[in-house]
Amino acid sequence: MANRIDGKLREAALTALSGEAAEPPGDAALARLRDLGTQLWLDTGNLEEARPLWRREFSALTTNNTLANQVVQTGVLDDVAREAVRDIRDATPGIDEGDLVMELGFVINCHVALRLVRAFGAFCSVELHPSVAEDTDRTVSYAQRYHAVCPERFIIKIPLTPEGYCAVARVRAQGIPVNYTLGFSARQNYLAALVSGPSYVNVFLGRLNAVVADNGLGDGQYVGEKATMATQRALLDLRSQGRTHTLLIAASMRSAAQVADLAGVDVFTMPPKVAKDFLAQEVNPASLASQVNRGFAVTVNPGVDGSVLEPLWAIDERVVAVTDELAARGGVNLTGDDLRAADADHGARLFCRFTPEQQAMSRAEGKIPVIANWTATGAALDDLMTLAALQSFTVDQGALDDRLRRLAAEVV
Repeated sequence: MANRIDGKLREAALTALSGEAAEPPGDAALARLRDLGTQLWLDTGNLEEARPLWRREFSALTTNNTLANQVVQTGVLDDVAREAVRDIRDATPGIDEGDLVMELGFVINCHVALRLVRAFGAFCSVELHPSVAEDTDRTVSYAQRYHAVCPERFIIKIPLTPEGYCAVARVRAQGIPVNYTLGFSARQNYLAALVSGPSYVNVFLGRLNAVVADNGLGDGQYVGEKATMATQRALLDLRSQGRTHTLLIAASMRSAAQVADLAGVDVFTMPPKVAKDFLAQEVNPASLASQVNRGFAVTVNPGVDGSVLEPLWAIDERVVAVTDELAARGGVNLTGDDLRAADADHGARLFCRFTPEQQAMSRAEGKIPVIANWTATGAALDDLMTLAALQSFTVDQGALDDRLRRLAAEVV
């Protein structure tokens, strides 16, 4: 089945690549950011939303489960989905509903991305189904399939889990570009850069500001910015030593001010609102300068133990020790349990073993966890945020899967 379905998707990709995208306008401030070393990506899977914002300085777009769900819920890909249902059933008579929906989701995600490739001639970051996040073999398999559809333009998003670290190492060994997503701290990304070697890692900075403010720990100002710049400086140091080629994405941006505040970071993924607001301000390019060496001051409220925030930007000796051990063993040779065991041995607190009940609680809380509910688990804040992000994507993927399931039921 996969060969037949993937072959049709490859044909669609070649069609998308053969078109000539219209030359977009440029923007002097965005050009200045590019000169400062920042790649500019637009954070949307919605073609109609992206089109008026696209400038020649943008080089990629990024989709995820939430953004793909938003596109699919509009109905714009319903006919594509129905045709895919027929193809999948023809190729695999008697396929069960769960497998059908997984395959259908793969097809639809490819088409969401290929619409963007066709329109802009840009790279596109595509995300895996969250159900494979703790399955190394399935993650590798789907990453290979996405890459084969459009090796010219697709960057594969793999979520940050212990199994994800191992899958990324295997995929990167095959030369497949990887955006290792759902990262929240310098230490998570330090481990990723040296053990897995992804093309890109992330700090979802807007959510870090929100979790501090929403939980009454402080005003939330500059928490994500500080974690982002700590990560950037760590990666720059590793790159100067020839130990990694990994680049950092400043993700989950929330305001146009952050564009200037984070100038010089390797990559921005700018949501449409941020891009629109930044363009509307007509920023003087001369006012933009690299902020990589800037120190961001974070304030916590009286009585709050600020050490809860330290894992976001500190790479301590325990993290270095566990990273050195795992890197020496070779990421392609590891399992998720190897990472968990090494983490426990060194006391780095990178990976908490969350129970199914705790995962369900995280889904109910949404993207921003209620920290008081998690004190007894001993989970570090970055690990807790990654859990929340993955569970949030699981909810949105569920809504997407439900629509695809209904569409499949209509096809007889």
